[in-house]
Amino acid sequence: MILGLIGTFAIAFALGSIPWGVVIGKVFFHTDIRESGSGNIGTTNAMRVIGKKGGVAVFLLDFGKGLLSGYLATVIGGICLSGGNAGFEWVSLNEFLALSFIGCISGHIYSPWLGFHGGKGIAVAVGCLFFVFGPVGALLELAIFIVLVLVTRTVSIGSIAAAVACPFFTLYYYWGDPIAWVLITAAAFMVFYAHRANMERLRDGIEPKIGDKKK
Repeated sequence: MILGLIGTFAIAFALGSIPWGVVIGKVFFHTDIRESGSGNIGTTNAMRVIGKKGGVAVFLLDFGKGLLSGYLATVIGGICLSGGNAGFEWVSLNEFLALSFIGCISGHIYSPWLGFHGGKGIAVAVGCLFFVFGPVGALLELAIFIVLVLVTRTVSIGSIAAAVACPFFTLYYYWGDPIAWVLITAAAFMVFYAHRANMERLRDGIEPKIGDKKK
């Protein structure tokens, strides 16, 4: 059981750590997106630096590694729990899913391939949430993001709001399971913390908006 839990986190971390933004930029556009725009490796900066096609590819791949992390957690958890959880009564599939969530997000934000730097975790988080919260919960989180981005024309506001909402969704989906709640909330806080520079720019009124002309 312990090996299964550790393995779930390790696999999710490894998947999350793949810096698709850097890979797509260098391989197909001969550009290191870390050297332009905000310097971030995620979808928003990828669209600014290498265009819509490159940005969409980065989003889908980051989303995909989150989705795969959640799927593998259900498979590993199912195998481990099929023999019962004697001696590990506190373990359920919830813990495997929560570990996949925090694993893939921490791998993405603190990628060892980039000197423990990385992206901000939104696309990978949403992908994993399709297993952690299920499709309805994941789509509600995505709706919060999309609505606020459309209203404010500011991607970071949607991202921060989705991160803030995550612990409250977790209370609903994981009520009575404090271990899973703590792990998922910790992952949401990591996403929130990764946006600290954006929050400073929002405070100063200089955060870029969608459609702003490049200076």
